[in-house]
Amino acid sequence: MGTEERAPGRLRVAVAAPLSEDNRARILALEPRIDLVVDQSLFPPMRWPADFAGDPSWHRTPAQQRAYEESLDSADALYGIPDVDPAALARTVRANRGLRWVHTMAAGGGSQVKAARLTADELERVLFTTSAGVHGQPLAEFALFGVLGGAKGLPRLIRGQRDHEWGGRWTMGQVSEQTILLLGLGGIGRVVAQQLHALGAKVIGTSRNGTGVPGVHEVVPLDRIAEVAPTVDAVVNTLPGTAATEHLLDKRFFDALRPGATLVNVGRGSVVDENALIEALDSGRVGFAALDVFETEPLPAHSPLWNHDHVLVSPHTAALSPAEDRLIAELFAANATRLLDGESLLNRVDTVEFY
Repeated sequence: MGTEERAPGRLRVAVAAPLSEDNRARILALEPRIDLVVDQSLFPPMRWPADFAGDPSWHRTPAQQRAYEESLDSADALYGIPDVDPAALARTVRANRGLRWVHTMAAGGGSQVKAARLTADELERVLFTTSAGVHGQPLAEFALFGVLGGAKGLPRLIRGQRDHEWGGRWTMGQVSEQTILLLGLGGIGRVVAQQLHALGAKVIGTSRNGTGVPGVHEVVPLDRIAEVAPTVDAVVNTLPGTAATEHLLDKRFFDALRPGATLVNVGRGSVVDENALIEALDSGRVGFAALDVFETEPLPAHSPLWNHDHVLVSPHTAALSPAEDRLIAELFAANATRLLDGESLLNRVDTVEFY
């Protein structure tokens, strides 16, 4: 651990991810009791907003790496997982016995914490939080886009335009007359529910504790989703990737779906058994799938999903917005205030299921 003395009543924060001058100033204005340790020359250039891993062709010199690690090892808290690398996180936790809190840039940062393979004592000593909720609005809009694409026959429209086929007139689905199964009622799911409800859809939600949110007509446990599958026109997944959710949407679920149903995935790719999904697409059980996340990313070139006429592939970019960096900085500042005031933190990582 660094030898610098920690000031009482203040929080020494090492910036472990790229942070603009504007957002640095924003954090300090919101919580003046923070001492930021940051050297922008130690970070790779960002290629787009929220590109916290930065340009992969950039590398630190040995001297820069030492300086970077020294800053991490002198801090009470980290803004970001070092280099978005679980191994680097593990090194820092073990080197810095005074580390109290790590904030991850990702909404699903629990998976990165899990990958660090920290001991039970280390998980007890350090608090971990995520940026869940920051991405709610853009992901909800993508989910809405996917549901509308399925209802309006987007694959058929694209195919007809591509082939210059006017064809006969045909009826499109109306979201206002549809029933949507919404998996997960967290930060993303809440916004999705509100927007679908505003369009007049009936929303069936899932919740671990049975608690609903505004816009949800009915709540069912996850182990009952195959029972309601025959009644729904579309499925929107916002669930995180955990042992409990892996391949939740499997062959049994897809076989139970109403033929032609839409699937939208803005949660984690591991929730969907892609082999079962491809079978369901080929059989017409799933009429359209709008996917922003996949079991393996980048999506392998040989995946049938790339060329399937009824699939829209989005390269895990639906959450990205120009406001993301600012919203994460504001969330971090709010949690810093909570930590300094002895209050519970927002978006604590569950270190049993890691979500």
